[in-house]
Amino acid sequence: MNVDNSRLDHLRESQGEIANHVIDEFVAGRLSRRDLLRRGALVGISMPVLSGIIAACSSSPSPSGTGSSPTGGANATIRAGILTPTGAINPVTVADQGGLDMLGQTGQYLVLSTQTLTPKPVLAESWSPNSTSDVWTFKIRQNVKFHNGQPLTADDVVYTFQQQVDPKNASNALSAFSGILSPSGVVKVDPMTVALHLETPIGNFPYLVSLDTYNAVIVPKGTDFAKWQSTFIGTGPFKLKSYTQNVGAQFVANPDYWGPKALLSGTQFTFYANQEAPFVGLQGGTVDMVTVFTANGAEAILNNPSYTIVALKSSSQEQLSMRNDLAPFTDPRVRQAVAVTLDRPALVKALIAGYGTIGNDNPFSPIFPSTDTNVPQRTQNLTKAKQLLDAAGHPSGFHTELFTGISQELPLLAQAIAADAAKIGITISLKVETLSVYYGKSTFGNSDWLDGTMSLVNYAGRGVPNVFLEAPLTTHGVWNAARFHNPQCDALVKQYVAAIDLQTQKQIAGKIQTLLLAETPIVIPYFIDELNATKSNVHGVYGSQVGQLFLGDAYMTA
Repeated sequence: MNVDNSRLDHLRESQGEIANHVIDEFVAGRLSRRDLLRRGALVGISMPVLSGIIAACSSSPSPSGTGSSPTGGANATIRAGILTPTGAINPVTVADQGGLDMLGQTGQYLVLSTQTLTPKPVLAESWSPNSTSDVWTFKIRQNVKFHNGQPLTADDVVYTFQQQVDPKNASNALSAFSGILSPSGVVKVDPMTVALHLETPIGNFPYLVSLDTYNAVIVPKGTDFAKWQSTFIGTGPFKLKSYTQNVGAQFVANPDYWGPKALLSGTQFTFYANQEAPFVGLQGGTVDMVTVFTANGAEAILNNPSYTIVALKSSSQEQLSMRNDLAPFTDPRVRQAVAVTLDRPALVKALIAGYGTIGNDNPFSPIFPSTDTNVPQRTQNLTKAKQLLDAAGHPSGFHTELFTGISQELPLLAQAIAADAAKIGITISLKVETLSVYYGKSTFGNSDWLDGTMSLVNYAGRGVPNVFLEAPLTTHGVWNAARFHNPQCDALVKQYVAAIDLQTQKQIAGKIQTLLLAETPIVIPYFIDELNATKSNVHGVYGSQVGQLFLGDAYMTA
């Protein structure tokens, strides 16, 4: 690498200790340009400085964003078909695909985790950590207004996060913030600056205040979250026109939006109970696009040139948990036996038409730079599965129940798991429920998802694996359906989320991946590509890793 040291030294002068460590890693050749952009943005290095660093090292910048801003179709309304939200659109409690789709139509986050997993400023203009990464300071964007005309200030950000991290509110955001951020740690520095004082160092913290934590849309101070559905007040390019429970919603362009104005005059959403119904609407011309679906059952759409398939590699996953505190799953050999009955390539082909990636029973998707790809891949081995059951004292197998929800291909995957397990004598009775029954209150003791002996659930993708590690796999994780209690895993997860540099993260990730193969509290057969389908005249649709849909840059042609 040909380095202009004089220029590089000048750029370093404005950066802190952690930022300069990232620069050192790039200069030493341990980070690619893409990783520099991602890691640099994460620790608050501005894009002009990042571009200067790359130029000083005889390279050219390739920053990523959310897409172009084409013109045309300004009077059009895009009609989208989505899954029916399972409950009220309450930013604190929303946990389902339809609900988070609705949050993203008017609400915005401090940070955007882009499709290339790069953190991008939204309502935060910039951010920076202290030297130990346990205090992160965010500068709030100037001249932003909520849909009710109220200006955005630090007070709104403080209120939002204090409510989201308060255990009394049973927020789903606690999946990201439990043990990390408490209400007292959310501090107003000045009218447009907020400092978040963490209980433990987090090297990837900006992702936790991005759309990765989909509940954390910024709302006005004093908002009654239980009534938010009647207003949908946010800061986004669209604002609420109407919302009808279980039926649909309409939004209109926000003329006072702080950024580039929406190209559409509005959007319309129709709610459907399952993913097949909106396909009929797309083919019949009553909707212009279908959001977040799996390939199974969508052949007529996938193979039709009249439609555009917007596919995004993702960390979205189907996760099978087994109660480590209930027999027979108290024995890891039993859990391993279940895992090695699965024919993963066949599942990817049959259930999601190849739109996915084989999983290895840990949440480190191949899209994460920190994933250790040298960890051996688990494969189907029925002989080994029977040997494991024999050694665990179950030579004739056993009977158990598996709970799942009616969502995308989950019921079919549950059937496939039961069929493969039957080959070694395990009889699994399926309990397939509506999502509202399956999720319940999404708290221990009140949810078939979290309380079932076996349960199968979908996790929306994230820009970093932190939530996948902390919520279901640590002792006090709020989504620990497996009741997995492993001090070594707890310690490794803590080390991973605190790590700043990519090499350290990858080393720790490998240890976690290896430990999870040995213990197998969960099974992840595959990771799912995020799929949206549009008519060929619909352009500029932007889908996120979490499965959200953004239409601010969307437009239609004749």
